[in-house]
Amino acid sequence: MITTKQRAYLRGLANSLDAIFQIGKNGIEVNFLTQVEQALEKRELIKISVLESADMTAREASEQICAKLGCEGVQAIGNKLVIYRQAKEKANRHIDLP
Repeated sequence: MITTKQRAYLRGLANSLDAIFQIGKNGIEVNFLTQVEQALEKRELIKISVLESADMTAREASEQICAKLGCEGVQAIGNKLVIYRQAKEKANRHIDLP
């Protein structure tokens, strides 16, 4: 569980990120979750875009992804969501939380 101060710090880092995944009409599938998990291990902080054709909001998508992958939902605004999970391997850790 991350604190409010840590969440604010991560939001600041996420401002400059581009969305690297999109959730469409197919929703959240197993292959999508596998790719997100691999990206979290390499990047720790990722932004995902939810298309209008999706049957869910960004907040609902964030909750589903976080429940299945054990990550933290940092932000869900409009059609974008940001999630964070510390990398398991120390070599992949890039973010030092305050």
